[in-house]
Amino acid sequence: MKTGEPASALQTARDEQSRADLLGAQAIRAGLQGLCPNCGRGPLFQGFLKVRPTCAVCGYDLASVETGDGAATFIMQIAGFLVGFSALAVEITWHPPIWLHLIIWLPLVAALALGLMRPGKGLMTALQMLRTRDPK
Repeated sequence: MKTGEPASALQTARDEQSRADLLGAQAIRAGLQGLCPNCGRGPLFQGFLKVRPTCAVCGYDLASVETGDGAATFIMQIAGFLVGFSALAVEITWHPPIWLHLIIWLPLVAALALGLMRPGKGLMTALQMLRTRDPK
């Protein structure tokens, strides 16, 4: 590092736990952005939700990271809670007809679930990778 350059957080982390926490935060941020949790540069997905077998940049074996249906379960609960309680609040306050509820809330829950699915799957992939990674 040259004199006058700011030190990165990883370079200034003193102990192994601080370094592990920083690497974990970087992996989670990369997963949320749809990037490889290992290097943070390569794309995580091929298609909408299919995880690539390996990272095109670092070669990390992404196929070994199995998340199952965890992301979908959490996303359904989050979207259902937000839309369900919002619909309940609107019903209690204004009493709109049922067809208006259907027009508003069904597309909203679908858009919310689809919008959260990729970041949720990336987050679950990053967390699973961090959990199963061998300590160095």
